[in-house]
Amino acid sequence: MFVKEEFVLEVHHRLYKIYGAAITYFHDLDPLSELVTTLLSHRTKNRDSAQAFQNLRNRFGSWENVRDAEVDDIKAQLGPCTWPEQKAPRVKEVLRLISEKLGKLDLDFIGGMEVTAARQWLEELPGVGPKSSAAVISFSTLRGKALPVDSHHFRVAVRLGIIENKIGEGKANRVLENLLPPDFTAREVFDHHQVMMRHGQKLCFHYKPNCRECVLLDLCVTGQSLIAAKSN
Repeated sequence: MFVKEEFVLEVHHRLYKIYGAAITYFHDLDPLSELVTTLLSHRTKNRDSAQAFQNLRNRFGSWENVRDAEVDDIKAQLGPCTWPEQKAPRVKEVLRLISEKLGKLDLDFIGGMEVTAARQWLEELPGVGPKSSAAVISFSTLRGKALPVDSHHFRVAVRLGIIENKIGEGKANRVLENLLPPDFTAREVFDHHQVMMRHGQKLCFHYKPNCRECVLLDLCVTGQSLIAAKSN
C-alpha cells in the first residue's frame, strides 16, 4: 500500500515513460511576458491565447505601449481569446500596477527572490492566483521550481484519489506541489505538470475517459469503477 507521496511518485514515473520524451520548455519568455500570456490563457486554447499575445506585440511593440493604450484598442487585439472584454482591462491594470510598484515594467527581479516570496508578490496583482504565479515562475526564462495545476492536471489527480474535487484548482496547487519529492529539481516539477496535463488531454478525458488503455488503471479506483459499471 502506497503512502500518498509514494503514490504520486509512482504515477509520475509511469506517465513520464509515456510522455516524457516529448516534453520540452514551450516558452522562452521573460517573466513579464509570461505573466501577460498567462492572463490571456484563462479558459482559452493555447493557440488562441498565443495569437492574442502576438497580436498585442505586433500592434503595440512594448508592454509600456499596451499599458498606455485605450482599453478598446487592447480589446481589439484579443479577439481570439475568451472574454476579451474582461481580459483587456485586466492586462492594462496589471501593467499599470507593476509600473507603480517598481517604477518600470520588468519582473526579472523576482528571479532573485525565494520562490514562495516571488509567488506571493505576483499573487497580490489582480487576476493572478496560484496557477498563474506558478506558471510565471516555471514557464518563463526563470525556469523556477513551482507547480502549475490546470484543469487537466486537476482532473487526473482527483480521479486518482490524490486530492478531493471539493478542494478546487486554486488550493490544489500547493497541496499537489507539497506531495512531490523535496529533492525534485525545477525541471522535474515542470515535467510532472506536463505528464499529468498531457494524460488528461490525451486519455483521461473529461467525458468518456479511455480507462482500458490507461497505464494507471490498477491504481485508479475511478477507472476501475467506470469499467465495472459498463460491464454490468
